Amino acid sequence: MPIVVDIDVMLAKRKMSVGELADRVGITPANLAVLKNGRAKAVRFTTLAALCEVLECQPGDLLRWEDGQDPAGVSS
Repeated sequence: MPIVVDIDVMLAKRKMSVGELADRVGITPANLAVLKNGRAKAVRFTTLAALCEVLECQPGDLLRWEDGQDPAGVSS
């Protein structure tokens, strides 16, 4: 998928664990892992807003578009 999730980067910058982030955002660690590993098909704006609030960042710090991949995730 051409959308890349950079939650790991923000977690490292904030010295925060996945479990702590999940607790503070109000989602399960399993659902956060799905999002963090790029396997999510969608993200609610309320979840994105909560992630940004807890991590003190902008949505663009967590999500980016990467050219050169088709929707199946295969490089062209």
